[in-house]
Amino acid sequence: MADITGDQRIQSEVLEGLATAVNHRRWFVELALPYLGDNPIEIGSGLGDYAIEWAEHLPRFTATEADPDRLVLLKERMAEHANIEVRQMLLPSADAAGEYSAAVSYNVLEHIEDHVGALRSMAELVRPGGRIILIVPAFMFAMSQVDIATGHIRRYTKKSMRAAMDEAGLQIEKLHYANALGLIGYYGATSIFKLAPKEGPMVKVYDSLVLPVTKAAESIVKPPFGQSVFVVARTPA
Repeated sequence: MADITGDQRIQSEVLEGLATAVNHRRWFVELALPYLGDNPIEIGSGLGDYAIEWAEHLPRFTATEADPDRLVLLKERMAEHANIEVRQMLLPSADAAGEYSAAVSYNVLEHIEDHVGALRSMAELVRPGGRIILIVPAFMFAMSQVDIATGHIRRYTKKSMRAAMDEAGLQIEKLHYANALGLIGYYGATSIFKLAPKEGPMVKVYDSLVLPVTKAAESIVKPPFGQSVFVVARTPA
């Protein structure tokens, strides 16, 4: 079984800071919604911000977390949401339930050394023909000290994501970059100015002013690069 990579304290600080980026989160919530089905599982729910928004649209939702301390906080936060179940899970996992309509995982796969094994584990959690929905950070040139401190082993391109999905035996339905301006901002902040994406004026200005323009433009034309790779793949029927 894989270890959790990265400094958990720094990861929590980044999660708390990014929780203030409301427009960014809602955009990425909307990307996954059409593919979740009626009973999805999220791998690596963190503080549960995505889980809460997805669960508003679904009869059942399962949130999971690998880190024991964050798991306690996640359970406390989800106690008031009757349709959300919380489980501890670390990938690759031997738990092959096969009961979920989809497995969704945002900014997790880049932490896992055996990412193909993790994808196969996700597929085993999902019903035949169900979906695997991922967002991962894009482009190795943007790998920064923030990535390293938070446990990122790699950043992806569409090509490397396709290769991982092919090796895991999953069929890609949708694959594109997302948040082109975000990549420029992230590279400048983390690689040039050596800043972490925590709560503050820069995050708020980007989220309120730049992000809506980026989202609108990318709804018309998918960019040739982005801060993230978004992918939807189908498990074998």
